[in-house]
Order: sequence, then structure tokens, then C-alpha cells
Amino acid sequence: MERWFGEGFKHLHPLLQRLHRQGGTLHGPVDLHTGTGLAGWFGARLATRLGIPTDKKQLDLFVTIHSRNDALHWNRRFGDGAYLCSTFHPCGSWPDGYWIESTGAMRLALAVETTDRGWRWRPLKAWLHGMRIPLWLLPRTTAYKRIENDRYHFYVGFSLPVLGTLLSYSGNLSAD
Repeated sequence: MERWFGEGFKHLHPLLQRLHRQGGTLHGPVDLHTGTGLAGWFGARLATRLGIPTDKKQLDLFVTIHSRNDALHWNRRFGDGAYLCSTFHPCGSWPDGYWIESTGAMRLALAVETTDRGWRWRPLKAWLHGMRIPLWLLPRTTAYKRIENDRYHFYVGFSLPVLGTLLSYSGNLSAD
């Protein structure tokens, strides 16, 4: 991680630097929102595919983060559900490089924009089962992380034009 960022690593909050240097475990309550009407139906289906229970508006999130074999691993578990595992492989270097996130059959190329001593993911490309698909076929994704009051604050949201928000989850997590 630090090698990929190079000089940009110093733009990150020291707690984010430490988390990505050493790995760690984060946990805490997250707020879950689904859209209404058709957007809510799509959001519930997306949540199911991600292993996120939709019967509550707030649930516990557990995240373990570690680096191995030149990849960053994020394993997330919502409530008592199964783990959602993502692997991130670096390509190039910051600010022009990107990460390839692999989660199940989906792969995304994600650029990183540093803001507020945290970062925002910006989707560049997508593949499903190894086949390239245009981003306009996927829900728009907003994802960022930063430190607020010594806690790891994050937001992940999915939306579609006209329908609006399908699903979002956010919260402030504590490090173990």
C-alpha cells in the first residue's frame, strides 16, 4: 500500500496509514438504507448478493484488513452473516495508478482520490466473470473512508439514474 502511494501516502491520516501498514480489525454499528419502490427492490437484491441483511436499519460490521502476496485483503461481515471477501491488487502507482478489486465474479478497476486525509474510490472499469462490461450498466458507486474523532468513518452507496439510491451503508468503526 505505502509503496503504491509513494509520496501520496503522507496525505492520509496517520491512523489510516497505520491500518494499511499493519492491518487490523475494525468493528462497529453501521446504518443501512435502501431506496423506496423499485429502487428499494433493487437495493434489497443487491444487499442479499453482498451478504447484508436488510431486516434491520442498523447492524454490526466487522472488517479484517491485511496485506499478503502484494495484495490487500478486506474481509467484511455484516451482523451474523457470511464474510464478503475482497482482494485488491495494485496497478501502476498513485496518482495515475489504480487497484483491481475482486469480489466473487465481479472485478473493478478503482482509482484513488485523496481528500480530507482519507480517500475516495472512483470506478474506472468493470468485469463480470472475466468479461468487460461498461460502467453505465452498473449502479453508480460512491465509496470513501476517512478518520473522524479517531474512528474509521466510511460510506458505500449504490444508485441508479432516475431511481436514486438503491442501497447504502455507513458508520464509524473502532479499531481493535
